Amino acid sequence: MSAGAPGPRAAAALVVGEALVDVVHARGRSREHPGGSPSNVALGLARLGRPARLLTRLVDDERGRGVLEHLRGSGVELAAPLLPAEDGVRTSTAQAHVGADGGAQYEFDLEWSLPGRVLDEVLSPADGGRPLVVCTGSLGTALEPGATQVGQLLEALRPTTTVVYDPNLRPTIIGSAEGARPGVEALVGTADVVKLSAEDAEWLFPDRAPEETARSWLGLGPAVVVLTRGEDGALALCAAGEVDQPGRAVEVADTVGAGDSFTGGLVDALWSAGLLGADRRDELARVGTEVLAGCVAAAVEVAAVTVSRPGADPPTRAELGRG
Repeated sequence: MSAGAPGPRAAAALVVGEALVDVVHARGRSREHPGGSPSNVALGLARLGRPARLLTRLVDDERGRGVLEHLRGSGVELAAPLLPAEDGVRTSTAQAHVGADGGAQYEFDLEWSLPGRVLDEVLSPADGGRPLVVCTGSLGTALEPGATQVGQLLEALRPTTTVVYDPNLRPTIIGSAEGARPGVEALVGTADVVKLSAEDAEWLFPDRAPEETARSWLGLGPAVVVLTRGEDGALALCAAGEVDQPGRAVEVADTVGAGDSFTGGLVDALWSAGLLGADRRDELARVGTEVLAGCVAAAVEVAAVTVSRPGADPPTRAELGRG
């Protein structure tokens, strides 16, 4: 390496998918929070002290700049510049309607695509360092033309990188379960780690229990599949067996970002266990139930803190007492 040349980038997480503004309607009031499922995952990882880059589509308007400031404030690095605010192009939004139980229903105003030059930079970075782990899901893997780009990116990164996938389905945008299943299960087969909510499992396969869907998906190729069940905790599956992790009793403000926080917490715990990166794929495939139980318990703790406060506001490592 020549004098003054930059060294390789530290091992980092790349999160791919939508960033937007959640307009949350609850208890007769409306408020705005930066959101988007993949964006929330990147935020959660950064707050846990992990180097996190977000490959997304943000516009240089008031909302887009607010999202950017929010992400950078927690240490998230953007992998793509803001798009010019022209010809009606604007930062995407999600209208989140929160019910009495804290659960949220969403309506989206969203466009999703990625500039080709940015994809080239991710695959052949100037500093030579590919990500240790890539996380994606939600509308980033469902809405065209970006979904096809994301699928191609995962295939290209998989030889060097752990792939984490959370379908986080949005039926109001993606259409029917029958139409969604083939694409979802193709991505499950590409992934090393899959996080699936019971709600998504029930929507995709209404005629079978969510646990059976999780077991079926483990057979498609992932080393780990985790089924989240809200206050009832999570069921984690691997070749060594199953772990039934209880939930944590907390006063729920709302569930916005809960699943994303869980995903971030799970990735962080697997990172701490030395199970990320393609060179650790065999070790991940052999993970024991005791190690997996610890990772899932850590993810449950992160999600519990998030639901205890409004919006997608995941905890820092210091707030968890792990500083």
